[in-house]
Amino acid sequence: MDAAWSRRLRWRRRGAWLWPVFIAATAADAVIGALLPPSGDSQVIFGAGVIGLVLNMIGILAISWPAAAVLRRYRRDLPVIVARDYTGTAVVSLISLALLSVGLAHRGSVLANRRAMQDAIVRAQAYIGDRAPPEFRRNLQWVSTFTIQSERIYRACVPSLDGRRTYCVVVDISLPFERSVRFSGYESNATFSTGVN
Repeated sequence: MDAAWSRRLRWRRRGAWLWPVFIAATAADAVIGALLPPSGDSQVIFGAGVIGLVLNMIGILAISWPAAAVLRRYRRDLPVIVARDYTGTAVVSLISLALLSVGLAHRGSVLANRRAMQDAIVRAQAYIGDRAPPEFRRNLQWVSTFTIQSERIYRACVPSLDGRRTYCVVVDISLPFERSVRFSGYESNATFSTGVN
């Protein structure tokens, strides 16, 4: 009786890692998604956590149980629950590694887009500071940007001193600096984006 109990306890200790790893991996997935979003420029940590939670649950339900059956063909000494725990832990860990890999692969694109947008802002500020009416030139630090074509064409607007109007330009960073900016009217980016989307 004692030998069977100690053997069962030993198996339980070896095979009881799934849920602690699941909780830790879901938290890690939230941080990974927020710092290294798999798509777009950013992701909220709560949204990234929900995505990690859903992917982990799908992995456990859809992949770990069939994988446990395969594992038991080669390791008949493993109890079913331990085999499921092993494969579930492996699946959850692989999902976190996959999210990290996708985030790292996408990181270059995010950084390139940020550099391109910063370049567009500098060009817009130079143009507006040189050609816009004084009520807009005094607000050059308050540039709002809208991406028309990622890493290439942006629309930048500066509000007037009273905040009622905006002075907007379209910036194409693929063109030489002196020809890259043109006036685009007084319609704000918020209004402009509703017509685009």
